[in-house]
Amino acid sequence: MKPVIVMTQTSNYTNDKVDTIHLPMIKIEPMSFDYSILDSHFDWLIFSSKNAVTHFYKHIDAIQVDNVAVIGEKTKAYCQQLGIHVDYCPEDYSQEGLLTYFQNIRGLNIIIPSSAYARPNLHTELNERGAHVVKIDLYRPVPFTENIYKLQQLINGEKIDAVTFASSSAIRYFFNEAKINNSKNNYFVIGRQTFKTIEQFGINAPIADIQTLDALVDKVLESRE
Repeated sequence: MKPVIVMTQTSNYTNDKVDTIHLPMIKIEPMSFDYSILDSHFDWLIFSSKNAVTHFYKHIDAIQVDNVAVIGEKTKAYCQQLGIHVDYCPEDYSQEGLLTYFQNIRGLNIIIPSSAYARPNLHTELNERGAHVVKIDLYRPVPFTENIYKLQQLINGEKIDAVTFASSSAIRYFFNEAKINNSKNNYFVIGRQTFKTIEQFGINAPIADIQTLDALVDKVLESRE
């Protein structure tokens, strides 16, 4: 019998090895910004997530940019699907992985459309290395209250085998809102930063070996062997 796993990321996902229940903890709320920003020429456009691509795509023809960098194979594949050429994608799917590539960047113009709550490390470090960085707060995550309650019921009723988290925001929204009376620790995460966030709630969650949803499912299956 396949294990039942709740996937809490915003994008839908299926895997033949498990039965998945898709319950995003986050709803994405678009934000307005000053469109005159797009009139400048940029050396690099950086997408740190698929959500960023989705919400910026309608502006893609309005911007002059020489190169595109992304974080994550899913983000890269989505860009290619939309006809956006990707010049660089780090093997380490993180801000830190991307920063290893951007070394001699003094004077370059870089634009980063992303979540209003994205970690500041990327644009802060690029600025400190001498680049001129424009950060656009493109959207913001808000709690998906209905799904938080549904997941709470599934956990307390012991109806599922594991819960996975792919972002710190999802973890905070869930554990700050939910009332859990099931002591089983069946939580799994993607990424070191996500692990640090769930650790703040007293949970030691296994981390996927690489930052993909497939690897996250493999980590769940590995724990059941």
